[in-house]
Amino acid sequence: MITHLKLVGIYVHDQEKALDFYANKLGFEVLANEPYGDGARWIEVAPRGAQTRLALSRPPAGMEGRIGTFSQIIFTCENVRATYEEMRSRGVTFTQEPDEQPWGTHAQFVDPDGNSFVLASSS
Repeated sequence: MITHLKLVGIYVHDQEKALDFYANKLGFEVLANEPYGDGARWIEVAPRGAQTRLALSRPPAGMEGRIGTFSQIIFTCENVRATYEEMRSRGVTFTQEPDEQPWGTHAQFVDPDGNSFVLASSS
């Protein structure tokens, strides 16, 4: 029986720049950072305490067009507005400010490669 989602891949142009963003601006834990093949690295990051990890990797040939798109990943937090302000103070770019809806509050941000993510309340 499946128990949880282990890993989601995010394609990036520059792994070191992406690592800096996810670790220092988002505050994620670095769970793996090892050489992997042709000058690349196997990098895994995750929010502290999360089961699901993000793998920050360069895309295979022909998949470069997937960099800078909507990731369809939604991160949750207790207070979107407070988290939005904290992330903005660390230099995270938001493409949508917090928006309150009947189902909860959400905002949208991008990483340095333009990959887009949603930040939403946990309720």
